[in-house]
Amino acid sequence: MTRRRALLLVALFALGTTWWVTAPPALPAFASVRARFASSEAVLLDRHGALLHERRVDRSGRRLAWTPLGDVSPVLVATLIATEDHRFREHGGVDWRAVGAALRDGVTRGRVRGASTLTMQVAALLDPSLRAGRSGRGVVAKMRQLRAARALESRWSKDEILEAHLNLATFRGELSGIAAASRGLFDREPHGLGEAEAALLIALLRAPNAPRAAVAARACAITARRPSGASCDEITARSEQVFATAPRVRPRATLAPHLAAHLLRAAAPARVATTLDASLQRFVADVLAAQVAELHGRNVRDAAALVVDNASGDVLAYVGGSGALSSARFVDGVRAKRQAGSSLKPFLYARAFDRKLITAATRLDDAPLDVVTALGSYRPENYDRGFRGPVAVREALASSLNVPAVRLLQMVTVDDFVAVLGALGFDGLRDAEFYGDSLALGSADVSLWEMVGAYRALATGGDFAPLHVEPREQLVAQRVFSPEAAFLVTDVLADRASRAPTFGLENPLATRVWSAAKTGTSKDMRDNWCVGVTARFTVGVWVGNFSGDSMWSVSGVDGAAPAWLAIVNALHAELPSAAPLPPPTLVRAHGEWFLPGTQPATLDVATRAAAAPHRIVAPQNGAVLVLDPDIPDTRERTWIEAAPRDPHATLAIDGRSIGSAAAPLLWPLARGRHELTLVAADGARLDAVEFLVR
Repeated sequence: MTRRRALLLVALFALGTTWWVTAPPALPAFASVRARFASSEAVLLDRHGALLHERRVDRSGRRLAWTPLGDVSPVLVATLIATEDHRFREHGGVDWRAVGAALRDGVTRGRVRGASTLTMQVAALLDPSLRAGRSGRGVVAKMRQLRAARALESRWSKDEILEAHLNLATFRGELSGIAAASRGLFDREPHGLGEAEAALLIALLRAPNAPRAAVAARACAITARRPSGASCDEITARSEQVFATAPRVRPRATLAPHLAAHLLRAAAPARVATTLDASLQRFVADVLAAQVAELHGRNVRDAAALVVDNASGDVLAYVGGSGALSSARFVDGVRAKRQAGSSLKPFLYARAFDRKLITAATRLDDAPLDVVTALGSYRPENYDRGFRGPVAVREALASSLNVPAVRLLQMVTVDDFVAVLGALGFDGLRDAEFYGDSLALGSADVSLWEMVGAYRALATGGDFAPLHVEPREQLVAQRVFSPEAAFLVTDVLADRASRAPTFGLENPLATRVWSAAKTGTSKDMRDNWCVGVTARFTVGVWVGNFSGDSMWSVSGVDGAAPAWLAIVNALHAELPSAAPLPPPTLVRAHGEWFLPGTQPATLDVATRAAAAPHRIVAPQNGAVLVLDPDIPDTRERTWIEAAPRDPHATLAIDGRSIGSAAAPLLWPLARGRHELTLVAADGARLDAVEFLVR
């Protein structure tokens, strides 16, 4: 009795020890597994939830979004069950008949046949300690796997087990999960897999990196057992096609690569909602690609565009490059800094309106003017290389005249204008001394993002608030210009008649609806800009070369404006765009709008030195004039001019008269330092400047 009791105790202890040793790990619930599953890809969604861009952010493996069982081809599911576990729907996690057959084969044939069910495989996928090769294939390891499968079946449904298996299994190389395998090998979604493709995928489960011939042979064997399976010839041909190159997962959408690079990163959320509109984004990208293709023969390779909703600041389209034709497709043309050209002039005029330095009817002198810089002096020219004399501010801005803009900056001061640009969101500006008078002509480096944000302030009555590409509450706006100044500038930029002297009545700025736009071209035609507003939108387009190469005879009207026009016309194909109503404080007089108290009885010429009745206009004091080595010295001339044009006064250089001050003079350049004087009829010195020729 004592011996029997001892044996019973030993047996119970052995059974308890075996039960404890083979206890499986606690396996998670299906919902938890699915929730923790992380794709290696992140996606941008547009404002309607449509897929905008897909980008890989995790290099540790290739996993796509979790695929529900209902989105997998029924052929693949049937092939998986028939090949790996044909009694899957009948057993409770362990196929005891298969286990018995495996034990029999081990005893009679000396080899153990696999008896692993799909449930056991899922358990091993959930916990690496249950995988073959980690704990061996001994009795203890197998018992742990069997018990884990039984526990899993008690908590998970059969369909959940199948779904998890298909999403967690490795198929080829780094391709993990049915979605990555289907798209990486066959470039199609899991629901579209056919017989041959299903056989090849199931064949890969046993040996994911087996040679192509071995995979094809196993797939042929799989389909041979199925009456409706694909032929071996079909499988072999598909295998040769699929495995000839490395697997490649093509992104489902690539509409916003530059924005995706900003927003989709490993630490960021896998799904990022944006304010963009996918259909508009696609259209704008196509417009830019077509425009660059049109100008490709004139050395144009790159372009960018930004479309913004005026009311909210939502970015609706963000296209940072020209696609396949781009010289540097990873450069983001929306954020890249480029020289502004004349695109900054509207903000200078708005500031001058607010300070009541000018009105829209004030006449500015468009005559040759030497601009002094740290590197010497230069003489700005207009788009058509001509000068018009005194011109109204309305025409000077609408026709983008350069000399009036420089004269206006001298009144506003460079320091003040730099501060205004900073308030409009232009970041990284240098100090005023660096730019000098050239800032009036757009010598600052700015981005398209900044430019569009600043122009939007003109459309919102002078209020600036940052743009945004992710949905959020509207930020508090900062007033930069008065509503009156903003209205005057947009009214001028919408004036086709005032624009006509430079651009003609019919040009790419003439939209079907009301719009106010400005072009800009930087030095040596390296950058083209066209930025403008409608009642609903602000649109900006940049055209040029990321390398900095000059375009060949391409101005803003030729380069950026046609694309801008196409975008604006598409935006307003069905939407109206009425001209804004003038603020009630503006006064209408002499056919022009004026701020209260600024309407003049007569229209005078505004100059920085209006208090001085006589002065030398050109060259400026301290000018450094440099002889061009490509031009014979005897042919070099400089413009000499005084104001007002007085036939009784004379001009003299180094004490020798060179002619009357009644009209501008061309003086042959002579090396050395010179003094230019303006002398009255009675011999009195009215003005004097010094300049250097070298």
